[in-house]
Amino acid sequence: MFKHLNNKMDLITFKLILVLALFLLSLTIAAYSTWAERKVAAIMQDRIGPNRSGPFGLLQPLADGGKFFFKEDFTPANAEKFLFVLGPALVMFISLITGAVIPWGKTLNLGGVSYDLQVANIDVGVLFIIGMASIGVYGIMIGGWASNNKYSLLGAIRASSQMISYELAMGLALLSIIMMTGSLDLKVITENQTEGKLWGIIPIGSGMNWNIFYQPLAFLIFFVAALAETNRHPFDLPECESELVTGYTTEYSSMKLGLYMFGEYVNMFISNAFMVVLFFGGYNYPGIEWVTQNWGENAAGILSIVAFLSKTIIGILIFMWIRWTLPRFRYDQLMHLGWKTLIPLALVNLMITGAVILAFGN
Repeated sequence: MFKHLNNKMDLITFKLILVLALFLLSLTIAAYSTWAERKVAAIMQDRIGPNRSGPFGLLQPLADGGKFFFKEDFTPANAEKFLFVLGPALVMFISLITGAVIPWGKTLNLGGVSYDLQVANIDVGVLFIIGMASIGVYGIMIGGWASNNKYSLLGAIRASSQMISYELAMGLALLSIIMMTGSLDLKVITENQTEGKLWGIIPIGSGMNWNIFYQPLAFLIFFVAALAETNRHPFDLPECESELVTGYTTEYSSMKLGLYMFGEYVNMFISNAFMVVLFFGGYNYPGIEWVTQNWGENAAGILSIVAFLSKTIIGILIFMWIRWTLPRFRYDQLMHLGWKTLIPLALVNLMITGAVILAFGN
């Protein structure tokens, strides 16, 4: 009995450490995504980018964070004060909590006990992330409405309609993956991409049976929807400065504005992590089973974390590349793409997936 209690306490301690590590990782990547964004923009525009704060400007995110904390915290006189504070807090909270169900790596063996590198392994992880993303709309809508400013309200309405529209296409794209794997558990979806024959014919090495090879159209739809969900170019209409000042954040200042900005970058990080799980094998990498057998469980686990984060960071850099390459859509083009192009394509892909599964099985 005492041994069981000790193992349980060890599990609780490990989960707490994992929660803290994930929290710090999310904030660090979000902070340095702002630095990387400016560097990517500088490279594409033949500029230098941030280079004054520390070597290569690496301390620039800390300087920006300090600036947010020490700026005047202004609240408009006619704002709904409680909701005005709740909006950015809700966006940041939802952005961070969605990472709890993502499997960030293979198991680690500590003291003879194997621990999953996943804060919460629930059977409906896909639904959890989609549900939390849907709630995140309220943080933006509340902030825009509580500001009592017409530009903020217009930006919030744009953001809400945009996110709701593209959630439909994203959900339909997800259904194709769920039909293939027969599970909503992100761990199961990842493990199904470890080994097997590509299209049931071509033998490939362990860790390379990724869903992107089976569902390229679903990935394309999901990727475009993820750009719209995170308000990234060319879908940044909720806060396009040339039309709406800065959209739903017009009246925000100090760290409340910082929470909205941080929430956007955390969302980008989590969205790419989610895509890696669904389409790029999650923490799997070529030869993962060989590494496990020859180098041990911990070596395979550490390399799986590196592989997962590398794929995610590549996705973030592609998001940034798109921002400084494509022009902004008009709002009617945005809605046309979502409702008249992506949703019909997702439905066609869903029917094709169902027909293939019916004819050939999983």
